[in-house]
Amino acid sequence: MSNIPADLKYVASHEWIRIDEDGLVTIGITDFAQSQLGDVVFVELPEADTEVEAEQDIAVVESVKAASDIYAPLAGTIVAVNEDLVDAPEKVNEDPYGDAWFFKMKLADGSQLDTLLDADAYAKLCE
Repeated sequence: MSNIPADLKYVASHEWIRIDEDGLVTIGITDFAQSQLGDVVFVELPEADTEVEAEQDIAVVESVKAASDIYAPLAGTIVAVNEDLVDAPEKVNEDPYGDAWFFKMKLADGSQLDTLLDADAYAKLCE
């Protein structure tokens, strides 16, 4: 079974969302997603200061097995990207919930958070 932290929120496309103290949200891909991809060899990140819609494909992660789109789980503005992943994409495999976050967003509407999956619902999805 994959590692699914209870303090995060999730979407069916296998992104996780952490609600930060500063009102922003941090997004990455789940342990389940990185394990399905295999060894990650390339990450293409979105541009900072980009407005995105929920479910819009905004980044790409490539592994030895496949390339996969990363989706914005919520609508808002990208305020920061994790440039470290460009030079060290293997971090996605090593620490998917820590150093391997993809981007941070300012949400267009905080009530969107109510639509996200909790850890139990995401675990059922991954079964």
